[in-house]
Amino acid sequence: MAVNLKGRSFIKLLDFTPREIRYLLDLSRDLKRAKYAGTEQKMMEGKNVVLLFQKDSTRTRCAFEVGALDQGAHVTYLGPSGSQFGKKESVEDSAKVLGRMYDAIQFRGYKQTDVEALAKYSGVPVYNGLTDEFHPTQILADFLTVEEHLGNLKGRKLVFAGDARNNMGNSLMVGAAKMGMHFVAAAPKDLWPDSKLVETCKEIAKETGAKIEMMDDMLKACKDADVIYTDVWVSMGEPAEVWAKRVKELKPFQVNMNAIKVAKPEVLFMHCLPAFHDLNTEVAQDIHKQFGLTEMEVTDEVFNSKHSVVFEEAENRLHTIKAVMVATIGK
Repeated sequence: MAVNLKGRSFIKLLDFTPREIRYLLDLSRDLKRAKYAGTEQKMMEGKNVVLLFQKDSTRTRCAFEVGALDQGAHVTYLGPSGSQFGKKESVEDSAKVLGRMYDAIQFRGYKQTDVEALAKYSGVPVYNGLTDEFHPTQILADFLTVEEHLGNLKGRKLVFAGDARNNMGNSLMVGAAKMGMHFVAAAPKDLWPDSKLVETCKEIAKETGAKIEMMDDMLKACKDADVIYTDVWVSMGEPAEVWAKRVKELKPFQVNMNAIKVAKPEVLFMHCLPAFHDLNTEVAQDIHKQFGLTEMEVTDEVFNSKHSVVFEEAENRLHTIKAVMVATIGK
C-alpha cells in the first residue's frame, strides 16, 4: 500500500509510523539527487507557506525558505516581532487567520501546545520547526546523514551526550525507537529524558527491535558507538543562572577524543548546531569569561575531525524539510 501524507501535519515523530518515516527519508534522498543533477521538478507551484518564528534561526529558516522556493512556492517570514501571535492575538485566532491565507504553516517556538493548537485550528498542514519538547525535522536530516555515511539505520548505536531531556534528546530517542536503532542517553541522572517518554519509546522498541538505554558514564555509553551526538548545554530561552549548574553537571559529558577513541573506528560526530567548540562567537567569549572554558559540549579537535559530519547534516535540513513539504502539500 502506497504512503500518502497529503494534508498531514509534521508535529512529532511519534505521530508517524516507521514506514512513513522511511518514505520521507527516501523522498529526501531523491529530491537531493534531483537538485544536484538539475532535474528537480516543481511540485509546489501556487502554494503559499508562512514561517512563524518565536525563536531566531539560521538552518531552519533557510531550509524552509530555499526548499519552498526550489519547489515553486511563495514564502512569508514572520519573525519574533513580526506578528501578534500569542501577544495581542490568541494562538487559536492566529491559526484560523493564517489557515485562510496559507497552504501550510511552519512554527518555531517554545510550547509544544502552541504548534499542536496551530495544527488543530488552522485547517492546513503545520510543521514543527522546533519547540521545547521536539525537533522532528532535525531528526530526518540526521538520519539521512547517517544513511549516507553508514548505509543503514537498523541496529546502529547512537549516543546522545548532554542534556538528554531537551528537544534533541527527546526527538533522537523517538526517532531511534521508530527506526530500530540502539539509543543511549549519556547524561547525569537528573538530565535523563522524561520517564513516560522513555517507556513509550521502549514499547515502540518492542515492535521495531530498537534498544533504549540511559547511562551516567560517558565512556561506557560511547563504547562501540556508530554515532555520537551532542547539543548546546543551555537552550535558547533558559535563564542565565542555569549556566553554572549545567556546566558543572555536563563537563564530564563533553565529546572529546577520549569518547571518539572508544567508539567504532568509523564513528560519526553529529551536532544540530550552533556549536560552542571555540571562542569565535560572542556567546562563547561570555562563557569563557565566566567559567574559563575554551570549548564546551564538543572540543574543536572533534568538531573539525574526519569523524565530523555536522555541515553535511546542516545541508540535509534543506532536503528533508523540502520532502516534508512536498509530501504534505505538493502536487
